[in-house]
Amino acid sequence: MTFHELGHYWLARLFGTRIERFSVGFGKILLRRKDKRGTEWCISALPLGGYVKFAGDENVTSMMPSIAELEASRESITRKEGADAVKEYFHFKPLWQRFLIVLAGPVANFVLAILVFALLFATFGDRTTPATIAKLEPGGAAEAAGFLVGDTILSIDGKKVHDFADMAVLVSLRPDTPTRFVVDRQGSRVDLVATPRRVPMDDKGPNPNLTKGQLGVETERRDVFVRYNPIEALIKGNDETWKALDTNLTYVGRIFSGKENGNQIGGIVGMTKATGDITAAATQVQAPWWFTALSLLYTYLTLMAYISIAVGFLNLLPIPMLDGGHLAFYAWQGVTRKPVSPEIQNAAFRIAVVLVLGLMTFALWNDLNNTGFVKFLGGLFS
Repeated sequence: MTFHELGHYWLARLFGTRIERFSVGFGKILLRRKDKRGTEWCISALPLGGYVKFAGDENVTSMMPSIAELEASRESITRKEGADAVKEYFHFKPLWQRFLIVLAGPVANFVLAILVFALLFATFGDRTTPATIAKLEPGGAAEAAGFLVGDTILSIDGKKVHDFADMAVLVSLRPDTPTRFVVDRQGSRVDLVATPRRVPMDDKGPNPNLTKGQLGVETERRDVFVRYNPIEALIKGNDETWKALDTNLTYVGRIFSGKENGNQIGGIVGMTKATGDITAAATQVQAPWWFTALSLLYTYLTLMAYISIAVGFLNLLPIPMLDGGHLAFYAWQGVTRKPVSPEIQNAAFRIAVVLVLGLMTFALWNDLNNTGFVKFLGGLFS
């Protein structure tokens, strides 16, 4: 989240916006230091995310001021600092600059993910398995659709498949959904339609209701190791980032279309458990300490990249409390040439509070359910 706020900060500085405070974390300020530009840099007590406070932005809900409030603010600034100072305040910047400053936060999340993936690909390389079918499950979705041993999957629903991992992700997102496949069969392109079957992700896990799509194929365990130069690593990092973003979009789209119930949406508890599981698994492997350390570093950096993508994606949702809500208001103003009225903003903000709290509660419930806590409680009181 700090990198997210730095995105806002850097672009605001580029456009000459005055910034009063940049805080790492929320709540009580523990450390503070003011730079030569007058920006106060702070470390706050609650180390979750942070914020950038633009000069003159006194609204804690970050709602856009009304025309009357803008005029009063302009008069006050002019009286105290002169007319030239007005252009340094965020709310008096041109609409396109305000739009880009807000957009810079989520973009920074995606840039961070690209750079982290690029670093990993350039340093560690990549190990892939070709998406060539070596075995068909009898009676499985692939056999029913006419797949043959030796087919190499090229694309799924128009999305390019680079390796077996790509195929597994794309199929897992489409249970019970007729899906178009393009395969290479002895040099010829063949179109097939298969309906991946809905199966439990882990029928022995704490929540067997977590499901995925399964095609019913196996591949040869013939890994191909690829090394990348810095330019190739950046391209690969960009591809990996947008594949992850597409996965999020696809899953959310399936929720709204009624094809999924959203039980895979998680929050802080789930991320904490995942981190703990990764650490525990790594420390149990019998290997030299340096190998364990490198494995942990690789895994944590990968997790950080995916979390950054999720934060960027979440902030682009058109919810007034988030960057996406501000972008929607600015887009409306750009089309109508009129700012959104305070009444509409207030109503939207109240709805947003309910939505965000509801989403957080839903994610927490999923975390507790998927980690077995709900099942544990049920056993205590049964």
